[in-house]
Amino acid sequence: MSKKYLAVTLSAIITALSLGLPVTASAQSTAEIEKIRAKIQTLSASKDSQVQVKFRDRTKVKGYIESVEPVTFTLRNPDDGTSQSIAYSEVESVSKAGGVSTKTWLILGGVAAGAVTTWLIVKPAVCDGGAQTRGIC
Repeated sequence: MSKKYLAVTLSAIITALSLGLPVTASAQSTAEIEKIRAKIQTLSASKDSQVQVKFRDRTKVKGYIESVEPVTFTLRNPDDGTSQSIAYSEVESVSKAGGVSTKTWLILGGVAAGAVTTWLIVKPAVCDGGAQTRGIC
């Protein structure tokens, strides 16, 4: 009778362990690695722009891309000048670090142009040539 209880208990433990432990390590596909490699090659064209690399373990590092190899790339730390070789398979994402994007500048320029245009067109129409003394006039 005890062998039966032992077998049932072991089966329950094995089942619980196999269902309860999440699998955290997932391999990156070749397409994702190629996408990261292409992004790094694009960003490496301008040597003076800083990039931010986000690793698969959620850590981040900033630096300048020194060289691009088939399997790895080299990132130079701007603070102490040390170089670090990074495999593409370790990288989750890479982006340009800091600064304001072109899209943001275009939006700000459009808003400023709209405000000036509104002030130049609406104010004379509302104020009736300066005759009113209330509001924005």
